[in-house]
Amino acid sequence: PNTISNITALGVTHQWYETKNFDIEQGRYVTEAESNSGHTVVIIGAEIAANLFNGMEAIGRQIRMSGRPMTVIGVFKREGQSLLDNSLDNMIVMPYSYAVSISKKDSERNNPTIMVKARKDVPLGFLEDELRGIMRSNRRIKPGYDDNFALNKTTLLAGGIEQLFGIVGVAGWVIGSFSILVGGFGIANIMFVSVKERTNEIGIQKSLGAKNYFILLEFLTESVTLCIFGGLMGLLLVFGGTVVVSKLFDMEMVLSFTNVVTGIIISVVIGVFSGFVPALNASRLNPVDAMRAK
Repeated sequence: PNTISNITALGVTHQWYETKNFDIEQGRYVTEAESNSGHTVVIIGAEIAANLFNGMEAIGRQIRMSGRPMTVIGVFKREGQSLLDNSLDNMIVMPYSYAVSISKKDSERNNPTIMVKARKDVPLGFLEDELRGIMRSNRRIKPGYDDNFALNKTTLLAGGIEQLFGIVGVAGWVIGSFSILVGGFGIANIMFVSVKERTNEIGIQKSLGAKNYFILLEFLTESVTLCIFGGLMGLLLVFGGTVVVSKLFDMEMVLSFTNVVTGIIISVVIGVFSGFVPALNASRLNPVDAMRAK
């Protein structure tokens, strides 16, 4: 039989679904009767189901954990990796009363947790104060003594993650700005060289009646085209990077249409700014002097 190790087993009540967001791809959730009576039923993660049953139907099959048989009644929808390492893909969920009966009370692996979700009309601060009062009362903590428990709010975790991504975003913009600046100077140098090498050609064009604005637009178009081509190559590399990261880490990363449009617009703007001075110099060349240039 197939085996799997390094998984997390959770003992939950039938009300766990009210505080935890998840989807069940196959089967069903634990009923109140199963939760109260401690039925030997489990819901397994998508990764566990794939390893144990190789794509076959898991519902109704039996698995053994520490030698104890349990019946699979559900399979969670695959979630992929999580920054908080709380994905259900490698978890087994069973009725709390059954989990208590098979676990050692003094085991270091036990991590008892109470999850609470406030009603929409209840302020978070009020809920926190109420919970702290209940916990201190149950644990008989005297006034003036510190709590011997922790109240962890998801808003703190979300705030920390948001702050982390904010720092990464700022760093990305700073690095990107320097890259754009260097790229802009590179395009400007290319255009200056192009104007110098084509001075004779510009003189011939102007002697044949080409207006200054025509020469200006010609070189601006070349500059913008170069920048757009570079921008498209960059977007292609980013798209490839998102595909690779999504495959390697099982995380959904998407290059949005807004990002594509933003990248192209920035490329056009850089092309205009980088090519304007060389194009202006080209348009102001004296046709006689330009044709004499070698």
